[in-house]
Amino acid sequence: MSSDETLFAIAWRYEKDLEKLARANGLSPPYTIYRGQRLMLDTNRLPPIVRAAPPVKKQPKKATVSASAEKKGSPSPVKVTKPAPKLPESLPSVWRWQWPTQGRVIRYFNSTELFKGVDIESHSGQAVVAAAPGVVVYSGSGLRGYGELIIVKHSEEFLSAYAHSRQIFVKEGQMVKGGEKIAEVGGDPANSKRLYFEIRQKGKPVNPLNFLPRK
Repeated sequence: MSSDETLFAIAWRYEKDLEKLARANGLSPPYTIYRGQRLMLDTNRLPPIVRAAPPVKKQPKKATVSASAEKKGSPSPVKVTKPAPKLPESLPSVWRWQWPTQGRVIRYFNSTELFKGVDIESHSGQAVVAAAPGVVVYSGSGLRGYGELIIVKHSEEFLSAYAHSRQIFVKEGQMVKGGEKIAEVGGDPANSKRLYFEIRQKGKPVNPLNFLPRK
């Protein structure tokens, strides 16, 4: 597990809305979490009492936290190094989805599978673009099964993810325009021609083909 995992990454792994997860745990922006704190994954329950680490007199080290065992298979201890990026006020409120890369869909959305998105067959080195304007809230390889991954937040409701990139060109907190190049296809050793693409609405995976324009 990556040493730079954040509350956002935990929310993504368990298909939780970040704001609801933070609210259920009594957290407010920038969603700082501390050593010894346990996270409630049931976002429908009342906020629990937060148990924080005792004050540290010396130079503080990177905090270590663990997700609560409210759900089986909770992640092992992780380190949090930065808060979740916020949506800038300049982000357009009206936008349209566009295809993240050129190619044909070779694997379709299935809500019963572990990875709930689509595979787009393209070419190694083909540009991957932001499917809509937004802010990069994750950029790295810390989420198992996704390879080099970018997650873009478009609004308080929508996120999009671009997995198995060969090269990433954006950083967390960076604002991107719709159609702007953010990565390149080719990071999956088993299939260097595919891009895995996912859209989430209020934390839950949805069928990208219901939002992307028809070819």
